Amino acid sequence: MALLALGINHNTAPVEVREKVAFSADAQLEALLSLQSELGSQESVILSTCNRTEIYTQSENLTHPALMAWLAQFHSVEQHTLQSNSYIYEEQDAIRHLMRVASGLDSLVLGEPQILGQVKQAFVCAKDSGMVGSRFERLFQQTFSVAKKVRSDTDIGANAVSVAYASVQLAKHIFSSLDKINVLLIGAGETIELVARHLSEQKVQSMMVANRTLARAQELAAPLGAKVLTLAQIPEHLAEADMVISSTASQLPILGKGVVERALKNRRHQPMFLVDLAVPRDIEAEVAELDDAYLYTVDDLQQIVQQNLASRQSAAEKAEAMIDVAVRDFVQWHDAQASMDLVRDYRAQSEANKQKLQERALKQLADGKNPEEVIVELANKLTNSLIHAPTQAIKEAALSQDNNSLSLLQRALGLEKI
Repeated sequence: MALLALGINHNTAPVEVREKVAFSADAQLEALLSLQSELGSQESVILSTCNRTEIYTQSENLTHPALMAWLAQFHSVEQHTLQSNSYIYEEQDAIRHLMRVASGLDSLVLGEPQILGQVKQAFVCAKDSGMVGSRFERLFQQTFSVAKKVRSDTDIGANAVSVAYASVQLAKHIFSSLDKINVLLIGAGETIELVARHLSEQKVQSMMVANRTLARAQELAAPLGAKVLTLAQIPEHLAEADMVISSTASQLPILGKGVVERALKNRRHQPMFLVDLAVPRDIEAEVAELDDAYLYTVDDLQQIVQQNLASRQSAAEKAEAMIDVAVRDFVQWHDAQASMDLVRDYRAQSEANKQKLQERALKQLADGKNPEEVIVELANKLTNSLIHAPTQAIKEAALSQDNNSLSLLQRALGLEKI
């Protein structure tokens, strides 16, 4: 029973390819059933996020090309496109890859925590559709366990690795609590949107969004319950802000030294924390000369990010060692299950053979055949059935001069010399 993992991610394919093979929630259920009916998959889980699509499946005779062809057909994509943008793993490599993915070691941002929840969601979907058996149940539960251990026992997710997140983490060191501060966000692009999301996660209640285009500012502000300003309104509201984070595409500074100085006077010199994430800069460098103004640029934050990335990389090395142990544990469990299956099958075969010969002997006795002849025939047939397979194995090992197999057969059959 082979375990295969076929995937496409941010490292192997551009977004225009990744989006073609993404599975919606409805398509995911349909695909799981298709894997079972068309490819004979015994167990399957499909993971589909913005950065990756991965299929984990276990089947008796499934091959890499067949799985690739199925994915291409399901999404109406040229197969050669998938072949040049994908990766495939089997058995232990597939197990290790799954555990690395769930632990955030294969993510665009090393150690990001969202992926574990996404893997759990994919597993629940597959389980609800009846596509999870004993092996995948054990595999995914062990994966969740090691991913949780990686997060709790290493610093893989402890430090900011984006300037947006770093700016919010820096604010946490400056202010005792972020839920009471008033924040002014200048700009409404992707970076400010990410900053706003991090601030919201930190329970910041009071925000203002200033942007050149009011419609875009309102779009960003609405879910946050934030006040909307034009850029021209910033000077009259700046004194309200404890923290200012700016990221626009402006070619000229948005905040000059004089505007910030007047705001600080109105605040009676209560400190103001300013973060300039723009290039060219939105906040004049001279603002840093003001007492009570604490200005950080994107370069300052990049240094923090680089240090934190190095820290995460060190944590990732510890995580890899933990995953190696988890893979070994799962393989040992699976091998033990396989040996138990072998014992069960051997006993079932022997029992079936016994029943067959026993029924034949009883029928002969009922038909009046001499009991002594019946017993002799039963003993001969039972002996022959028991020694046939081992005898063939001994002959084959002897012909090929396979001394290891001969030694093993000798021990298994109790023929070791005393």
